[in-house]
Amino acid sequence: MKRSIIPFFSILILSWSIGFSQTTSEIKEDFKPSTLNQPGQEYPQVNSQGYARFRIHAPAADSVRVSLGLGGRGGTKLTKGEDGFWVGTTEGPLDEGFHYYNVNVDGGKFNDPGALNFYGSVRWESGIEIPAHDQDFYAIKDVPHGRVQQILFPSKSTNTSRRAFVYTPPGYDKDQKTKYPVLYLQHGWGEDETAWTNQGRANLIMDNLIATGKIKPFLIVMTYGMTNEIKWGGIRDFKIEPFQTVLVDELIPYVDANFRTLANQSNRAMAGLSMGGMETKMITLNKPEVFSQYALLSGGTYKPEDIKDKSKVKLIFLSCGSKERPDGVKSATVALKEAGFNTVSYISEGTAHEFQTWRRSLYELAPLLFKN
Repeated sequence: MKRSIIPFFSILILSWSIGFSQTTSEIKEDFKPSTLNQPGQEYPQVNSQGYARFRIHAPAADSVRVSLGLGGRGGTKLTKGEDGFWVGTTEGPLDEGFHYYNVNVDGGKFNDPGALNFYGSVRWESGIEIPAHDQDFYAIKDVPHGRVQQILFPSKSTNTSRRAFVYTPPGYDKDQKTKYPVLYLQHGWGEDETAWTNQGRANLIMDNLIATGKIKPFLIVMTYGMTNEIKWGGIRDFKIEPFQTVLVDELIPYVDANFRTLANQSNRAMAGLSMGGMETKMITLNKPEVFSQYALLSGGTYKPEDIKDKSKVKLIFLSCGSKERPDGVKSATVALKEAGFNTVSYISEGTAHEFQTWRRSLYELAPLLFKN
């Protein structure tokens, strides 16, 4: 099983990029502060074409560069002004949605004091949001909102209490009789259990879908997917068994005991992005009696022969960005359908290995889950 998963994930690591679009002939000077700026900060800014502009105060520095993308690849050189501020604009427009970035000052890596920070690349990184044409589905609206709460659950296998976040839908606290299905949703490499709500807007996506009646309400549980820490390039050293124990034997029983869940296989799903997809594939194949619905978001594919008992699988969902490897997702979907599996694929147009791909994927996945 690992031989089929690891090479695919290694390819994904190599493909991570900021995804510059084609450069247009003229940059429009309609820049506005990013929606992810610190309160009162004017920079970074974005314009209507998707260009980003940065302004960093470093009067004693000899060079300043902004590195965009997961892991800090790509770069925009800034130019120093007489006032000690360094200013620069990306060479091309960025893909729509969320991007990590950091600032390199004379060889040192720092966060932009003008931007909010998000956990990615195994560190807190600055974040910038490029307005998307379809951003309405994860916008904050005047609709009933669910709640995202932190829980600490005991983990004997790791000899500590571990953290998870649980999304409960609007009305959960008022209606004490209704029980809900549960989606266990995993982050990617270098991220943590805060990623799906902070970067992914998962709670807002759910609120908006529920408000329009497009989905059956369910809980989402998000926890840290690393039990043995893996450094960049060391993915082959990752072992699924310790995290599988945490998830299946410790977290799920805790959630079922402390929340009103439909505590059975048919009402339990697992999904993950990138490395979280790799974890999802491994665990769902190892534990078919636990989950009935599987979703890999830029995280590999299933083969029909991977699944030993077809009767236990109600849904397989595969997705990625159009700038990733969509042919692999499409061909895997065809093979699974021909083998009799209920399989749905989704390709996010114009995006790569990034959160706009995964926001859109969750939006497409959620209405498919827990159908009678």
